[in-house]
This record gives sequence, structure tokens and C-alpha cells, in this order.
Amino acid sequence: MSPCAVPIDPEPRLRDHTAMNEPTPIAHRVFERIAPQSWEHPADRAALQTLRAVPGFDQVIKRTVGIFGETGIRTTFQANAVLVGRNQYQHLDRLKLEVQAALDWPAEVPLFVTQAPWFNAGAYGVERPFIVLNGATLDILDENELRVVLGHELGHVMSGHSLYRTMLALILAFGLHSLPFLAGIALLPIRLALQEWSRKSELSADRAALLVCSNLDHALSMFMKAAGGTVTQQQALNLAAYKEQVDDYKRGAGIDTFFKLLNLLGQTHPFHTLRAAALLEWSDTDDYRSILAGDYRRRGETQAPTQFSADMGEAASYYTGEVREKAGEVSDAARVVAKKAAAQAKQVAGDATSALKAVAEGAAWRIGEALRRGGK
Repeated sequence: MSPCAVPIDPEPRLRDHTAMNEPTPIAHRVFERIAPQSWEHPADRAALQTLRAVPGFDQVIKRTVGIFGETGIRTTFQANAVLVGRNQYQHLDRLKLEVQAALDWPAEVPLFVTQAPWFNAGAYGVERPFIVLNGATLDILDENELRVVLGHELGHVMSGHSLYRTMLALILAFGLHSLPFLAGIALLPIRLALQEWSRKSELSADRAALLVCSNLDHALSMFMKAAGGTVTQQQALNLAAYKEQVDDYKRGAGIDTFFKLLNLLGQTHPFHTLRAAALLEWSDTDDYRSILAGDYRRRGETQAPTQFSADMGEAASYYTGEVREKAGEVSDAARVVAKKAAAQAKQVAGDATSALKAVAEGAAWRIGEALRRGGK
């Protein structure tokens, strides 16, 4: 099996809450046997293909998994965390089961809560993926928003993202020079490719989250709190105002776009406002409406080669178009920057000339005054 493959064992079933006298999960729309390809963003698939083609990437996977192993990786992420279950964080356990039921995912996906003061969650692991939720995330989100986060992370699991996200987390945590077993491999291109793919994969997982929560406002509210929520909740947040902010940010062009792109370099996630804008856009597409109507790819269905080729063609086309668009935006931004710099330089030069002229005129006046006084 290729080291890049992420085998998921569908055998472990969701436990029977009725038999355990536990509350029955709230009924939500169920997308029977839905395949992750139904919601995956084309740029995600294209970026993943690019990542796999980076020289040395397969070696990084083999060596890292070989050294850490499944147990070592799980220990790294779970040693300082609490396992969610029927006797621990019961409301989270219920929400997790609701999310898995909505996407009809039968495999058990362990959920952990770790004490961390920043908003985050992640899906990690190799053959048995698991989810880790930061304590700060619990502090600022309500149940509807937590359902969005869990749907997002389950989307990563179903798409097989957990292995690559684990590799990126380890590289970022230990640094490029602290993993001796990766000596001789150029890690910087791999890290940059992983970060580029990671940003694109977030767009896919956001779509899975929207399907789970079936409410766009819940998803946007999660983005809003992730971007600017507070632990104390003393300041009320306004979703309508945030939507206006998302629209304004999306329309930004020229020099603003230039700095947006610069700010994304080195990031593993797109800006929350950009993710919100992308999800808003997808929610108004025929693809999204088709999924809601029950027209989507199902797990276990054999996909014809022509369909697969068309799918990859769409991804390549999207990525090429995006690169061209971003290149154009950067070019426009550069022209704006150059124009502003030239105008500022001209203004500075003009100001300098005026200043020199004023100095000269002042000096001439003082010399004249001195001569007049001397003449008297």
C-alpha cells in the first residue's frame, strides 16, 4: 500500500445509545453513504496532487511514520488530553455522534479535549484518525457552533486528510532542523507545499461542516467567534455586521489583495473571513443544492475513468484559473504600489524642493535684513 494512502476501517460501529439508556442524538438531515468527493473543493484535490509530486514527500511520510509509529503519533497528540465519552464531556460525545450520523460515517472517531488557550481543533492520525479540540474552543462556542467544528474535522477524516495534517503539525512543532531522521531531505519545499494544501483542504472541510449543521448562520457564527470571540463572552457579537465585513473583505482588491496574499504566506489556514466568503459562495451553487436534494456521490460506487478525468480536469482548471487570477491581482497590486510610491516620491521631491526654496528665500531675506541693518 502506498505510504500516502490512509486506510479507514469502517467496521467499528457507532454505539447503540438506546441500549445504554443514553439520550438519543438529535435528528438531522442524513446524507446516506455520502462520499467526500461530493463536497471536496477542486483546489484541495489539485493541491494534494501537487504535494504528492514534491520530491522527497514520500520519504518524509515513510520515515516519520516509521519512527513515530501509530502509537507514537497518538501519544504525541493525546498524552495531554482527555478522551470524550459517555462519562466524560457527555454533550460533546452526543454532538460527535450526531455529526457522524449526519454524514453516515460508521467508523469510531475518538475525540479528545486538550487544555490550550487558543481557538483550534484538528484531525490527526495515520490508520485510526482522531480529533483533538482545544479547551478555548469550548469556551466560546455554543452547541450549534461546536457541531460545525466537529463536522469540519470529520470532513478532514473522511477525506483522508489526517495523515498529511499530522505530518505538517510534526514538522511545524519540531522545526526543520530537529528531525534528524529526515536528514538529507529538502524540507522547506515540502513544508510550503503542505501549508498550501492545508489552506485549500480547509475549504473542503468547511463544506462538510455546512452539510452537517444545515444552517449557514451557524457556520458563519463559528467563523466570527474564531476570528474575534472572547472567553468571557461579555461583548455581544453581531452576525449581520460580520456578514458585511466578509463582503467588504472579499471585495478588497489592489494593494489590499497584495497584503492579503503576503499575510497568508506560512499560514496553515486561510483567514476566517475568507473561509466564510468561500462558504457563502458555495452555498449558492447548483452543486450544493444538488447535494441537499440527494444527488451526490456515494461511498462504494465505482467511478468511471472518464468521470475521474473530468474531476481532475476541473481541479486543474480551477487551480490554473486561481493562479492566473491571483497573479493578475498581485500584478495590479504591484502597479498600485508602484504608482503610489511614485506619487509619494514626487510629492516628497516637491516638498523637498519647496522646503529648499523656502530655506533659500528665508536665507535671502535674513541676508537682506542684515545688509539693511548694516547700511543704517
